[in-house]
Amino acid sequence: MTIVALRQIHSDIIHVIDAAPPHPLRGDALVTDAPGLLIAVQTADCVPILLADPEHRVVAAVHAGWRGTVKRIAEKTVGRMRMLFGSRPEKILAALGPGIGRCCYEVGPDVAKDFGSQFDDAREWFDGPYDALASGEDPNPLPWLTMMPPGHQPEPPRVQLDLRAANRAILEGAGLAAKNISASDLCTACRTDLLFSYRREKITGRLMAAIGIRLK
Repeated sequence: MTIVALRQIHSDIIHVIDAAPPHPLRGDALVTDAPGLLIAVQTADCVPILLADPEHRVVAAVHAGWRGTVKRIAEKTVGRMRMLFGSRPEKILAALGPGIGRCCYEVGPDVAKDFGSQFDDAREWFDGPYDALASGEDPNPLPWLTMMPPGHQPEPPRVQLDLRAANRAILEGAGLAAKNISASDLCTACRTDLLFSYRREKITGRLMAAIGIRLK
């Protein structure tokens, strides 16, 4: 098997390949129906998603950080499989690998606003003052009440995001059956004894999630 990986850029760019490219492609998802290729994504907090259509022998590997999730990269990958190979979403199998959990993934107002603008059910994926942040309300409209000197206002409140729950919901919205989606419950930031976490460790390694079609 030949391993093919991407130069990942937190995008919604999807590449469909039938052979190993001469140079790494820029993007965040790979799709192939070519036996003998092992397509892979690398993560260290983001969610790796592997998709398989056993009916049409098509597979995909997706890198879903918060930016790719907002851009619905998993849904777009399912759409590409459907359009090019005739895949039926209800027959596709999905596996979500280890990623940073809701317990450890704090994000700010901009992320909450982006999710709120794209998903009606985004509230379900957050803990904390999501409604205020997503609506754009100023969390500190009267900074003088803090009695702090200028330039020392408290940071705006943050919320905790569940990337795996978001991507599971996106896949179900794309037509995948809930019973065909499996997800690891390991948090990369909690389990640095087993996994890599950029958020926790900064300089660290990467996990690789790969999928391929066996040669007959």
